[in-house]
Amino acid sequence: MSGIILTLNAGSSSIKFAVFEAGDAPSAPLIRGSIAGIGSTPVFAARGTGGTALDGRPFAALDASSSHDAAISLLLPWLSEQTGDDPLVAIGHRVVHGGRELTGPMRITPPVLNEIERLIPLAPLHQPHNVAAIRAVARWQPDVPQIACFDTSFHATQDRLAQLFALPRALSDEGIIRYGFHGLSYDYIASALPSHLAPGKDRVIVAHLGNGASMCAMRGGKSRATSMGFTALDGLMMGRRCGTLDPGVVLYLMQEKGMSAGEVATLLYKQSGLLGVSQLTNDMAVLEASADARAREAIELFCYRAASSLAGLVPAIGGLDAIVFTAGIGENSALVRDLICARLDWLGVLLSPSENTAGAARISAPASRVDVLVIPTNEEAVVADACRAILNGANCTSID
Repeated sequence: MSGIILTLNAGSSSIKFAVFEAGDAPSAPLIRGSIAGIGSTPVFAARGTGGTALDGRPFAALDASSSHDAAISLLLPWLSEQTGDDPLVAIGHRVVHGGRELTGPMRITPPVLNEIERLIPLAPLHQPHNVAAIRAVARWQPDVPQIACFDTSFHATQDRLAQLFALPRALSDEGIIRYGFHGLSYDYIASALPSHLAPGKDRVIVAHLGNGASMCAMRGGKSRATSMGFTALDGLMMGRRCGTLDPGVVLYLMQEKGMSAGEVATLLYKQSGLLGVSQLTNDMAVLEASADARAREAIELFCYRAASSLAGLVPAIGGLDAIVFTAGIGENSALVRDLICARLDWLGVLLSPSENTAGAARISAPASRVDVLVIPTNEEAVVADACRAILNGANCTSID
């Protein structure tokens, strides 16, 4: 099939995009870029094959009043200029929450979009912006198929016990269960594992560590348990999110401190994590460079919580053959990898300091009983592959 596929990952103030060939193409995109600062000071950046910077002058028209719709109205014709005669045959979206019904890639129809919108309360930092991008594309390119790929889908294979909260059964039956997120990243890592591990080594925990962070315990490349739960607030300490928290703290904040639900949500989603503990920043690289004791404590807490969560996922897969670090912090912070693995030496985890510092693909020492790998993730490639499959007539989930 000729033509191109566009992938979109819309955040609260940004749109990340990538362009792939529609045919059987390698995972490397033809173009990758972003529009950051939407709603404040928009900044466009894009590079083509070989890392060549591409002209972004049309995007100078964006200002502080510009929306996702305005950004996409400029992006689509700009891409047409960059790709020439190659038609745009599909647009794939990363959508954070698919709930119980949307469990695989699917073409976006009115019922699908309605279900995506219904799930906004479960992913308030992400889902509204995913919807905004879908609606903007429909306005400016109504004839191009749009395909949704859900971060929750990869975790549909979790064991039932890993999905359940200890709540009354009626609430579980309504859908208050552990869904898990970062599924597109885990899907990519699962596809890459066979080229990194010996046959039979299939009990793997992947640590997706970035501003949003989670872990996934896999067996045979399938999710068996994950650290995130009903929302993307659960699990590991993150850049601005607190991660797992005693529910009694929420009750205390509301009942004794008089905080509203909205104020608590802002505290837990935007003012906690690395930022809240350090009182400096949510940027791990900046924290590592800081001499402030609060910065070091934030890093230590991040790594302690990560090691604890990783150890707690081992029973779900009956042992541990490998640990994989990925995403912004996982791929780039030798310090974080070292501090996490140092707390796991009792599992037989032993790093090679030189390989870890160099950011090698395999950073475990020869004597380590557990392989430790660093594998860059590629969520865009997963979305592009899903689009190709649906365009080629592969079976996919749907709702009426």
